[in-house]
Amino acid sequence: MIRFRDVNKWYGHFCALADINAQVNKGEVVVVCGPSGSGKSTLIRTVNRLEEIRSGEVLFDGQNIHAKMTGTQLNRLRSRIGFVFQSFNLFPHLSAIDNIVLSPWRVNGISRAEARERAMKLLDRVGLADRAHSFPAQLSGGQQQRVAIARALAMEPPVMLFDEPTSALDPEMVGEVLAVMRGLVNDGMTMMCVTHEMSFAREVADRVWFMDAGRILETSTPADFFGAPQHPRAQRFLAELRTR
Repeated sequence: MIRFRDVNKWYGHFCALADINAQVNKGEVVVVCGPSGSGKSTLIRTVNRLEEIRSGEVLFDGQNIHAKMTGTQLNRLRSRIGFVFQSFNLFPHLSAIDNIVLSPWRVNGISRAEARERAMKLLDRVGLADRAHSFPAQLSGGQQQRVAIARALAMEPPVMLFDEPTSALDPEMVGEVLAVMRGLVNDGMTMMCVTHEMSFAREVADRVWFMDAGRILETSTPADFFGAPQHPRAQRFLAELRTR
């Protein structure tokens, strides 16, 4: 579903991504981990072209996302890639249900009534049917993030991307968001997730990518990564986590 071919990304003289070659298969859950500043969020943001690359290709379902295309073509492509940010990014002037209704109604052209029916089912799925008419300011951080996940799912994307979805949450709210994500895993959703939640990675990932200094240094199963990491930088990273 997602393939990176010789991807390089620079910010001025700083190399953010270096020679990335990797792929995410259909139905697979890939967790990207590594120290802060390693390029994890930059990598995931190239998948829907929130970040431009200097060279290489990022393919989504066989299509080169970074090829020349019109704004309409890019928006159509992005509508098939669900993206959940760490900072929620809900529209503050819209209720939870209206945040979810907006894109299917305005972008996909389905009727408002049908979009609202789907939105209520999604709110029920994430445990928030009773907060449908609440505004973001009336919701906790965990509730806002669950609405954001429902909003992304409303476009019925074949792939979901999560960029540190729990890092802005209080510890007691992390579990409720991870529970929704586990449900998506159980449904067979293709997912790419940047996270510091190592217990989540150990539990649900098919593969773990470990990054540092803009490179993927190790790719392995959770059992191998957490049990016997091969790269010295990965070994040091996990050792530091265990001492916290």
